[in-house]
Amino acid sequence: MKYDQTKNIQRALWAVACLCLLTAFANAVMAEPPALVRCEPAECGLSASRLAVIDDVVEEGLRNERMPGCVVLVGYQSRIAWLKSYGARQVKPDVVPMTIDTVFDLASLTKPIATATSILLLVEDGLVELDAPAAKYIPEFGVNGKNAITIRQLLTHQSGLLPDNSIQDYQDGPAVAFRRIHELDLRAEPGTRFMYSDVGFIVLGEIVERVSGRTLDVFSSERIFSPLGMSETGFNPDSKLKRRAAPTQERNGDWMRGEVHDPRAYALGGVAGHAGLFSTAEDLARYAQMLVNDGVLGEARILKPETCQLMQTSQEVSSGIRTPGWDRRTGYSSNRGDLFSASAFGHGGFTGTAVWIDPEQEMFVIFLSNRVHPDGKGSVNSLAGRIGTIAAASIKE
Repeated sequence: MKYDQTKNIQRALWAVACLCLLTAFANAVMAEPPALVRCEPAECGLSASRLAVIDDVVEEGLRNERMPGCVVLVGYQSRIAWLKSYGARQVKPDVVPMTIDTVFDLASLTKPIATATSILLLVEDGLVELDAPAAKYIPEFGVNGKNAITIRQLLTHQSGLLPDNSIQDYQDGPAVAFRRIHELDLRAEPGTRFMYSDVGFIVLGEIVERVSGRTLDVFSSERIFSPLGMSETGFNPDSKLKRRAAPTQERNGDWMRGEVHDPRAYALGGVAGHAGLFSTAEDLARYAQMLVNDGVLGEARILKPETCQLMQTSQEVSSGIRTPGWDRRTGYSSNRGDLFSASAFGHGGFTGTAVWIDPEQEMFVIFLSNRVHPDGKGSVNSLAGRIGTIAAASIKE
């Protein structure tokens, strides 16, 4: 009798263990949306011959040394219609071919993808108010006329803060650097003038940490990248990702590979609201598709539809149109495709990166390069814009 009872208990425990494992596996599968399906352009509803012009445009850029290489991805109606690598990942000290899984320093793409998205999640959580003063969350920031600067003004570069404060302000460590940022004065009355400001987004990154209790890298990973299955996206890439990273320039005699190019982000430990994010083309496609889908990808909801729409809401600034975190039509839009719809929004990065998303046409275009390698002389904004125009022109009527 005791033997039978023991066997029954063992069977029950085994069944419970199996159920737990199955549940954990199911949760893991549900937690990570599947990668976007790749298709031939014609199968996706795009003209293959028109998209093929991308090859010509990129080859011209390579010949003219606009960049050593690049990766181009075109997404359309929830699928990847074009994904190709061109040229070299690095040309010094040795030549290494570019691959589609190359990890890039995204530079200012950090602003919308990590920082603005994190801020809007905190708005969604009821922890941040878009039109509240930044000083509500960082009281010591509200001096020298900065007490009225709102979160919205920081997101749209209308805070009146200067573009960049002195690099000398960062030489004594992050704590001193933030104190010196808090002490800055204004260059314009808040809300009156568009001035693209790295400082403003550094402050937004600090607000994420103050309000959530987690640094920007941890918060964005937990709330954005991990739920989307963006396993190759984040700040300060690990050694495995560094091996696939595109180098930028030299710093102290060593090539920056998987190390942030921006000197202020570097001084802040590689994590800052304006720069420091690394990613791959396919990871960014997941993020872009999530925005096209009004905040959801697979079973993962990242943003509520109304929050997603808020991020895409046009706001007139003194020299064009922005959205909270993104560009729409300003002097920074030379990397925008001419045939994108009025609802398109995007952003570029100093290292040679650009992402444009057109929800109306269900299209996004990702252009990733390390144009600053090896000597900082490359230039890709107009090239990226031409690729966007080609992509939109390929949509079949």
